[in-house]
Order: sequence, then structure tokens, then C-alpha cells
Amino acid sequence: MSVKTISPQELNKLMQNGSCEVIDVRTPAEFQEIHATVATNIPLDRLSPKDVMEARNGSAGNPLYVICKSGNRAGKACDKFIAAGYDNVVNIEGGTQAWADAGLPVVRGKKVMSLERQVRITAGFLVLVGALLGMFVHPYFAGLSAFVGAGLMFAGITDTCGMAMLLAKMPWNQATGCSNSCSK
Repeated sequence: MSVKTISPQELNKLMQNGSCEVIDVRTPAEFQEIHATVATNIPLDRLSPKDVMEARNGSAGNPLYVICKSGNRAGKACDKFIAAGYDNVVNIEGGTQAWADAGLPVVRGKKVMSLERQVRITAGFLVLVGALLGMFVHPYFAGLSAFVGAGLMFAGITDTCGMAMLLAKMPWNQATGCSNSCSK
């Protein structure tokens, strides 16, 4: 079953006729930086479809809208819901970026470095360190660069990044004092 999608503008029109439940699956720090005013934060790495649906207090039959930064993580979250037997989930196209670009209401907070940027910096650093250690200390250290390169290829092929999952759990990617329920 393919994931249903909706544009931010279409969702905004639906919201005029009643409330719609929106969850944001980014890290708490990303959520704290900017989020749609209607969104509640439940990070992807902590997402339990069963728990979310049970907490909906009788509205489990209504669509659940999922948002992230650009739509990728929201798509993965929708896949988790579908795999758990909940198929009335909808990915918000373009994510929070498209929501904000459409001029829809957002809450802005402290600026943070995106998870994607953290992955690029970390991967580049590890490749550089592996190459330098391989040249100046021992050739076996080149294996570090090869390992990171293989990990990046795996991430590209499977659309799953272990480094991003690890970085998402780091203390600087957690937020304190979030509004709209940073995690459940």
C-alpha cells in the first residue's frame, strides 16, 4: 500500500472545517527550532504506532497527518503505521519547509543545525581522519574511510542512515522545555 500525501495548503483548508491531528517526527531540537503550530512532536526513533493510536481518544478512525522537515522521515513514519495495521495516515508533502513557505502558522525558536548537515559533517570528518591516519600512522586506518563510504552507500541504497539515527539520540539533538509535547 502506498502512502497517501496531502499538500500543506490542502491540509490548511481541511483544518478550517475542523481539527486535524498532526504529528511531527523530527528530533526535539529540530521541532523546537520551527514547527507547524498544530503539530505535536513524537520523534521517529521513539514512534510507537500502537501507542499513538491508543492515545487518540476515540479519533483513531480519523486521518493522522505526519510531518517532518521535507517529507522523507514522515514517509518512514507512515510506513511504520501501515506496517502496524493503521492505514489512515497521510504524509504532508514538503514537510515543515513547505508549510512555512506556504505562509501557514509556525512557531519559531532557537536555531539548530539540521540532522542532515550533522551527518555530512561527521561523515566528512571520519573520512578525513581515516585518510590522514592511513597516510601518516598506519595503512590499516584507511579502513575507517572505506567503512564510512560503505555506510554512505548503504544509506543511499536503503534510504536508512545509521549515523543519522545515532546522531538523533545525541544530547544536543534533544530539547528542553518544548511546547506541544516534545516526546511521548
